[in-house]
Amino acid sequence: MPSDPHASSSRAVWLMLAAVALFALMDAGLKTLAAHYPPFQVAALRGVSSLPLVLGWAVWTVGWRSLLRVRWPLHLLRGVLGVGMMASFVYALKRLPLSTAYAIFFVAPLLITALSVPFLGEKVGPRRWTAIAVGLLGVLVVLRPTGAGMLSWAGVAVLGAALAYAVSAITVRVLARSDSNQAMVVWLLALMALGAGILAWPAWQPLRAEHVGVVAAIGVVGTLGQYAITEAFRQGEASLIAPLEYSALVWGVALDLALWGVLPDAFTWLGAAIIMGSGLYLLRREKGRAHLEAEHP
Repeated sequence: MPSDPHASSSRAVWLMLAAVALFALMDAGLKTLAAHYPPFQVAALRGVSSLPLVLGWAVWTVGWRSLLRVRWPLHLLRGVLGVGMMASFVYALKRLPLSTAYAIFFVAPLLITALSVPFLGEKVGPRRWTAIAVGLLGVLVVLRPTGAGMLSWAGVAVLGAALAYAVSAITVRVLARSDSNQAMVVWLLALMALGAGILAWPAWQPLRAEHVGVVAAIGVVGTLGQYAITEAFRQGEASLIAPLEYSALVWGVALDLALWGVLPDAFTWLGAAIIMGSGLYLLRREKGRAHLEAEHP
C-alpha cells in the first residue's frame, strides 16, 4: 500500500524541528566546554563523543563496505573544513551569546548559493545575487560597531565557520552522487576527532569530572540530531524542511536566557530577520526553478 505523502511530509517537519532542537542542545554543551578548554580540544571532544554511536548506526544500516569504498580526497577536504568550522564556532561561542552566533551563521545558505556558481557551475540570476547581498548586509547589522568593534574576532570566527560549512556542503553535493550519508557523517567525525586532537594535543587539558556528563550528552544529542536531520531530508522536500533550520534562533534565545541570563538586542533581531528573509527568498526561488526544470527539462 503506498505511503501517504502528507503523513511523510508531516513526519519530516517534526524530524527537522527535533534535529534543530537537538543540535541547539549540543551547541549549548559546546559553549559550556568552551569556557574551560581550548577550541581544538572541544572540537576533538565533539568528534570523539559521537563517533562510536554514529559508527554503530552506519554499520547497522549500510555495512562496512559502504564506509570504506569512498572518495577519500573529498572526505579529507571535509575533515579539514570540519576541524576549522568546529574550532572557529567554539571560539566564538565562548565570547558570543548562542543566539548571536546563530544569527551570523544563518548566512551559510547564502554562501552555499554563491559558491555553487564557481564550484558546481550553477547559474544564479540577478535576483538571487541581490538576496545574497541583502543577507550579507544583515550580517553587518548583527556585527554593528559595539564595544568590541564591528570586526570582533568572535564575529569573524562565526563567519569563517559559516564559510567552511558552505564549502563542505558543496562537497556533499558532489559526494552524494557516489557515497552514502552514513559514510559522510562517520568520516567527518573521525577526521575531525583526529585532526583537532592532534592540533589540541600540545595544550590538552585533563577533562574535569563535572564535564564528563556534558561530553556524553553532546555525543548522544549530536548523534540523535544527525539521525533526525538525515531522515527529515530523506522523507520530505528540502524546500519544505530547510527553512525550519531557522527555528534554531528560538532555541538559542531560550537557552541563552535559561543558562546564561542574556537576551539578543534589537540589532541582533533585525540582522537575523534580514538574513533569514534573504535565505527564505532564495529557497523560494530555488523551488520555483526546480518546478520549471521538472516541467521543461
